[in-house]
Amino acid sequence: MPASMGDTLLPVTTPVSLSTRTRRSRPRRTGRAAAVSSVVLGAPVLALLAAPAHADVPEGWAGQDEVNNLDFLGALALYAGAPLLLFVLIGLAVYLPAMVRGEKLLPDHSGGEAQWIGGPRQGVAELPAPDGDDSRAGGASGSW
Repeated sequence: MPASMGDTLLPVTTPVSLSTRTRRSRPRRTGRAAAVSSVVLGAPVLALLAAPAHADVPEGWAGQDEVNNLDFLGALALYAGAPLLLFVLIGLAVYLPAMVRGEKLLPDHSGGEAQWIGGPRQGVAELPAPDGDDSRAGGASGSW
């Protein structure tokens, strides 16, 4: 290829063999037909093979006259009290071991030591002192 055609696209062709394509598509078509026919024909066959269960109704189910009514307090205890009790039990399971060990449960918001990230290692002692009255060494300043 000449150097002047280095940035030019050339057409690329790929030879296609028809015999390979027809050989590969025949099993695919057969598989598709088998899958569709098994779904279409399989559902009625399974429905015909299914038989009802021959069992007696358990005692107390048939003709049950007893009605279980839930009053307001019972519903409140069930729908609000049970989740609240579960919340408290999970909280105790999390915090109780730490309280037994004597660990602090709340974060310490005291000031602690001041940190100067990227500053001098010896603190402010390494900073240069001002050279004179109008020197700005040793501190930050800004003006508008």
